[in-house]
Amino acid sequence: MRAVSRRSILAAGAASAAVLSAPAVFSSKSWAQAKPKLRCAAVFTEQDIRAEAFKMFGKDLGERYDIEFFFGGTLFKQGAELVAMQRGNIEMSNLAPQDISGQIPAWSILTSAYIFRDVDHLNKVFNGPVGAEFKKSARDQLGVHILTPVYFGTRQVNLRSTKKISTPADMAGTKLRMPPGEAWQLLGEAMGANPTPVAFAELYTALQSGAVDGQDNPLPTSRTMKFHEVTKQFILTNHLVGYNVLAVTTKVWDVMPAAQQQAFQASVEKAMAWNTAKHLEQEKEMVDFFKAQGLEVYAPNVAAFREAAQKKYLASSLAKDWPPGMLERINAVR
Repeated sequence: MRAVSRRSILAAGAASAAVLSAPAVFSSKSWAQAKPKLRCAAVFTEQDIRAEAFKMFGKDLGERYDIEFFFGGTLFKQGAELVAMQRGNIEMSNLAPQDISGQIPAWSILTSAYIFRDVDHLNKVFNGPVGAEFKKSARDQLGVHILTPVYFGTRQVNLRSTKKISTPADMAGTKLRMPPGEAWQLLGEAMGANPTPVAFAELYTALQSGAVDGQDNPLPTSRTMKFHEVTKQFILTNHLVGYNVLAVTTKVWDVMPAAQQQAFQASVEKAMAWNTAKHLEQEKEMVDFFKAQGLEVYAPNVAAFREAAQKKYLASSLAKDWPPGMLERINAVR
């Protein structure tokens, strides 16, 4: 009896998994008649500001679509979302640009340090001619339609020492923690530092013991992880604008009537504008908080950092995949 029950349970579980991952079929006829169900995956938790923004557009579009959100990587692990979309196992996802660059190497320019001056520059690039070219490549080569960038904070440098940092030359010899991986090590070098790979879970202890001299993360992350307890200053280098892109499969997007596409896009952009405003507000609060804790918080010569970083990237093997003149075009967006 136990064996039968167990087999029944396993069979039911397999059936549920099959339903969850089964490709959805969309057509212009069924789209007009039914309330389409769209599954949207993201690795950030349900407590994240971005999750609240996603729920906002889900609610706003709720009368026309049944959008089901899967937060915290509960449906697909980080890095697997793009392939899941391509296989038809999910309709929407919050994609990392690094994952897109794994299939379209030209996208790697959009992941480099100092490519975006701030979140306003990020949005202007994506909403302009340059962004249109990258979006088209994603449509043509990957089968995904990119709706909008999803901002989640700008990375800043945080050090144990009190040495004043103005230019990359001042970072020489600094053991700056970077996540493992070649691209992250290049980022550390581009900052003028000695990049040192350390797992995120071990970072507090590494700072406390002096195994590393500093780290970089968005300011809210640094407060959450209490890195300010074992450091003395934050340098607002603004070296990496953190973002993902919200995307929907072209199989879904292309059968939407034009009016529905416009309404869908407008709702998503409204929610992401709220998301950006909340993140910027939080980052400003963090500056005040760290100053109140006795840490020095200041801006270095960001132009010097940007110039040195872009030269470093252009001299790297990464730049061989960048479209000719693209860096200059992105820099020129105002």
